[in-house]
Amino acid sequence: MPELILASTSPYRRQLLERLRLPFTVLAPGVSETHEPGELPADRAARLALAKAQALAERHPEALVIGSDQVAALGAQVLDKPGDAARCRAQLAAASGERVRFHTGCALLGAGATVRLVHLDTTTVVFRTLEAAEIARYVEAERPFDCAGGFRAEALGISLFERIESADPTALIGLPLIWLAAALRRAGCSVP
Repeated sequence: MPELILASTSPYRRQLLERLRLPFTVLAPGVSETHEPGELPADRAARLALAKAQALAERHPEALVIGSDQVAALGAQVLDKPGDAARCRAQLAAASGERVRFHTGCALLGAGATVRLVHLDTTTVVFRTLEAAEIARYVEAERPFDCAGGFRAEALGISLFERIESADPTALIGLPLIWLAAALRRAGCSVP
């Protein structure tokens, strides 16, 4: 099996990939995550996932490189990682009672340029109506400032939702493992 590289600094993606019980290395892709003018959220997620994988596949041509990116959108508004409590509370207040779409792009490249697989998963989260005080309590308890949309679905953030509509629940956390496991098998990896 070729070396497997996760092109990400996300601890959430690393934890997800560990579920597949394959040996892998984590390397920072060094790709700017800027938004291109007029770019749709889904297109941004797919573009950045591919760019991250390409950045490391060029330096490690015999490896299999996984790139992933997620963009949360409330209508046309992108909900980036809030970075601080005030922005997090504002994003969650805006999402209250609304549907937020999480576009997760994933790319698998490499093995001497013989592998090029790209996928886009869209998960819809329907938020229940949230009171300002419960938003404040949630933000203080979890401090999800490094998460798109300002919550952690794998932790206390799950209590903020009415429902999640998804073909792959791991995509909401940042890496669509159902697709990735199949892609790795197609690339010749032994994944249970």
